[in-house]
Amino acid sequence: MEKKQTPVIEATAVVVPENESPAVSKTLEPTTSITPEKPTTNQLVEKEAGGKVSVLSLSSIRARKELMEQQKSNLREESKQLPTEKFTATELLEQWYKYADRLNDKGHKIMEALLRINDPKIEGTTVIHSLPNEGSKLDFEKEKPELVAFLRAKLHNHEITLEIEVNEEVKSKVPFTPQDKFNRLNEINPNLELLKKFFDLEL
Repeated sequence: MEKKQTPVIEATAVVVPENESPAVSKTLEPTTSITPEKPTTNQLVEKEAGGKVSVLSLSSIRARKELMEQQKSNLREESKQLPTEKFTATELLEQWYKYADRLNDKGHKIMEALLRINDPKIEGTTVIHSLPNEGSKLDFEKEKPELVAFLRAKLHNHEITLEIEVNEEVKSKVPFTPQDKFNRLNEINPNLELLKKFFDLEL
């Protein structure tokens, strides 16, 4: 009986070049995180979308300066167009005491008395009012802006200014009785006496 021969498997050697090494799993190195960069100065200077100027930009500063200059120019132009009509001392006194009447209606007796204490003087478009002491001057200064605006509007002259001076020799001319008030107004406008006689009016 013949014996079966077992096939012989020859081992083949695999030669690996020296400059090569078996594949080795590589570990990925952690990537460096990227931090968003802050906007640069040049970026702040650029205009925003839609044509608007950034508040922090140099362009906005220039724009604000140009706007301020334009507003000043407009004010100068408007001042040239405001009325500067001539007025007389009588017209001034009429409006002066009309304002005093308004103060009386509002119950501002002290301010009314300061206006009536004497007649203001006029030098060009400057109205000069004398008061007896510094305290009364300080009180009057509070009412000054509204009084000047009133006179400018009523007399149609926007160059009117008002100066307050202290004169201790000033004596009050405030009228207390109806006759005093009439006499005071008659000093301002003598036509009142004619009207009183024509209509046979009594005080």
